[in-house]
Amino acid sequence: MAIKFNHLYANGILPSSRPKQVSRGKYDFAVAYPDPKSFPTDEIISSLKDAIKANPDYLAIYPPQQGNALLRDYISHKIDRDRSIKVNSDQIILGNGSGQSIDMICSVLLNAGDAVITDQYVYGGTLNTLRRHSAKIIGVKSDEYGMDPENLSHTISKLSQQGTPPKFLYLIPTFQNPQGWTLPLDRRQEILKVCNEFGVPILEDDCYFDNRYEGEPVTSIYDLDQENSVIYVGSFSKTIAPGMSVGYMTGPNEFLDRAMFVKSGRVSEFAAMAVYQYSVNYLDQHISEINEIQKNKRDAMLSALGENFGNKAKWSHPEGGLYIWVEFDDQVDITELHQNSVNDIDVGFHPGTNYSPDGIDGKHFIRLCYGFNQPDEIKEGISKLGDYLAKKGVI
Repeated sequence: MAIKFNHLYANGILPSSRPKQVSRGKYDFAVAYPDPKSFPTDEIISSLKDAIKANPDYLAIYPPQQGNALLRDYISHKIDRDRSIKVNSDQIILGNGSGQSIDMICSVLLNAGDAVITDQYVYGGTLNTLRRHSAKIIGVKSDEYGMDPENLSHTISKLSQQGTPPKFLYLIPTFQNPQGWTLPLDRRQEILKVCNEFGVPILEDDCYFDNRYEGEPVTSIYDLDQENSVIYVGSFSKTIAPGMSVGYMTGPNEFLDRAMFVKSGRVSEFAAMAVYQYSVNYLDQHISEINEIQKNKRDAMLSALGENFGNKAKWSHPEGGLYIWVEFDDQVDITELHQNSVNDIDVGFHPGTNYSPDGIDGKHFIRLCYGFNQPDEIKEGISKLGDYLAKKGVI
């Protein structure tokens, strides 16, 4: 007799179906792919060959649980140089992209029902991770400069009075996904001050900081912190390739010890060796090259939005990253159009509801990514989208 699993499933496991292959439009503004034509195939292959020749026995043994030592050492020097984060290689933990690091952080800090603060609209992957950990997700409103410190203080105070003080604040302070803004220095200082006053740690997701096309870099929140209260996460996904799936985290030593306790699996030594050798020899130049490419794509999309959307919508003007956040009249519901646009006009985008903690708010927003298509394709795709939305009465 077949075993019935209905009474065996753990609490909180939803009966959702396995994800199906998602149809991609020719004009793919839905997913934040980096430019595919600039992927450094030859350099990656030669880097891997060099890495294996230099360390021929590395692939014959299981890698360290904490991750490849050479790559961790490189990361410690890079984030010191670029983000003023002074940690040694032993304070770096590698993960499969930034997602594994965030999942580990949730495992260490969250019990079911614990509160976590995010932006009102924030990266859907992290929202899904928080939901898997049964967190109570509270979004705080932001403006064109990012999260409002007064709203943050009010939210933390209210949660504390209710007996559910937040376990941490999750922030993408540089080229936020999906809204595109970058927190200026004074906002970072004010947010850090509020969190320190209430004893709330910050999870700083800084995976886009390399993708700056204009303007001056703003130092990391980790660098500003004097209370040892910031956990920092980064990734190579948007500078080399998502398919390499290599990220990292650092934070207070006591926290890192606990994070290692919950870490499951190891980062592929194959990928780590390739990323290390490539980064040492090529990464800085590659970042410079892809940023020029992405800047042209961003400019093409901003220009096309102006030509096709006019004054019927508002949108962000990011200094970097891969996202433009578009706002329509608040009576608009874009969710059904999102489901049909790939089939109808071969254009993909994501609705704002994908980035809302409750999955309901944000029906009159869309996120557009400009990383995959070339500038002429971006102009064609936005023109098609503009015509489509006009026919549907959105603009």
